[in-house]
Amino acid sequence: MAGLFRKLLPRRFRKDGVTIPVVRLHGAIMAGGSQFRPALNLANIAPVLEKAFSMKDAPAVAISVNSPGGSPVQSRLIYQRIRDLADEKKKRVIIFVEDVAASGGYMIALAGDEIIADPTSIVGSIGVVSGGFGFPELLKKIGVERRVYTAGSNKVMLDPFQPEKETDIEFLKGLQLEIHDIFIGMVKARRGHLLADTPDIFSGLFWTGRRGQELGLVDSLGDMRGELKKRFGAKTELQLVSASRGLFGRRQPGASLVGGMAERFAASTVSGLAEVAEERALWGRFGL
Repeated sequence: MAGLFRKLLPRRFRKDGVTIPVVRLHGAIMAGGSQFRPALNLANIAPVLEKAFSMKDAPAVAISVNSPGGSPVQSRLIYQRIRDLADEKKKRVIIFVEDVAASGGYMIALAGDEIIADPTSIVGSIGVVSGGFGFPELLKKIGVERRVYTAGSNKVMLDPFQPEKETDIEFLKGLQLEIHDIFIGMVKARRGHLLADTPDIFSGLFWTGRRGQELGLVDSLGDMRGELKKRFGAKTELQLVSASRGLFGRRQPGASLVGGMAERFAASTVSGLAEVAEERALWGRFGL
């Protein structure tokens, strides 16, 4: 009973240790998603971030990152939202890397005032990649004639049912170089004074957390619980912040998308299978 009354008191009158809000940013970074195949994107995570940064008595927000990357747009949007909230709420952001924070996952990790990784975590992969499949002979083999009508000479650029064109590839590489340049600028702006003097950092290579510390990609090695208790005291409590739930226990839209039979059907289509394959390929690149 005494514990109940203590919890009802304003935190400033309690003798308990501090409470640190914890946000988990786990998964491939993609626009869209559903309750059956959730994706990591700004629309899903924004309400959770707002909730975590709104805990007035917390001196910091801890964010667990476990992502092989994905959409550079969503990665940067999540990064920017974390920095905006940190500045607005005057909170320190401590990022903890679990299995992997690579590519877009590492871009999000840059939002931390500190990045702490496990020695065996995977970090880095500062680069840009695009991929797909080509089927220029498939339709002929199955006896199907494809008809495409366009206004604009480049509307079917990189069409998987047509042979590759050098001009299309050059255009795509130009876009990749521009995005890569933005990514490099973010890394230098956030960690430039800590980075080792080697061009390998921006080559797309990835490393263990221990090697990442040597290169300046992470600040230190450790785990969330141990590190937070060491900094804020043995009585420090970690409070996982998750999406709000509705009347019947479902997560509210915005934190994760809620769908019905149409989504179940869509998830079974070729498009849905392709997205699952793409996500598995992202994780598989790091042996996960």
